[in-house]
Amino acid sequence: MKLVGAAAPTLALLLGLAACGDQAQDTSEPDMTVTEDIAIIPESLAPFGGGYPNTGDPCRTLGESPATANYLDDSARLVGCPTEASAEALGGNIVGNVDGVRLVSVPMGDANAGMGENGPVEATAAATTSAPAKTAQVKVRGANSLETRCATRVASETGARVIGTNRIEESEAAVDIYINVEGAQAPWRCLANRDGSIAEVSYSGSEGDL
Repeated sequence: MKLVGAAAPTLALLLGLAACGDQAQDTSEPDMTVTEDIAIIPESLAPFGGGYPNTGDPCRTLGESPATANYLDDSARLVGCPTEASAEALGGNIVGNVDGVRLVSVPMGDANAGMGENGPVEATAAATTSAPAKTAQVKVRGANSLETRCATRVASETGARVIGTNRIEESEAAVDIYINVEGAQAPWRCLANRDGSIAEVSYSGSEGDL
């Protein structure tokens, strides 16, 4: 009986060492989480505003520049996003990638505009009602457009050479077109109405820079 009693602590020690060996073996799987790189939106894409669609959001509205010229569309807003996830969240079409920045073309207008409380039925009824003819609108870009009229007006006002468009901001009633002028520290702002008339021209920077 004494032999059995002496062997018991030894057996317990061996079992304890075996348990420690099992605990030391790492059977957990490696962390396979992939972190998406966040691109920095460069000045070459002419970004402006504090975020799109809301201030503080990672995407930004892009203006006109050599890097964005091929992606601009009068019927859509061009937006730059630092990640694939933020680009897909906008619901537009990803049309390009510049230095990791996803270029997203977001169609303008609200698909539900004019539908009212009764939805499509009310919209259909409104469409069948005769409406007064709308005033013809002048296109934003191209020959004899609001952009070219603003450039001509700014050149006349400043007496300086116009060197291109900085950016264009559109609303339903009018269009703000910012024109770069040789020698100016900031672009000139031209407020153009949709009917082709120019409401006003003003310098967007400090008057002391003129």
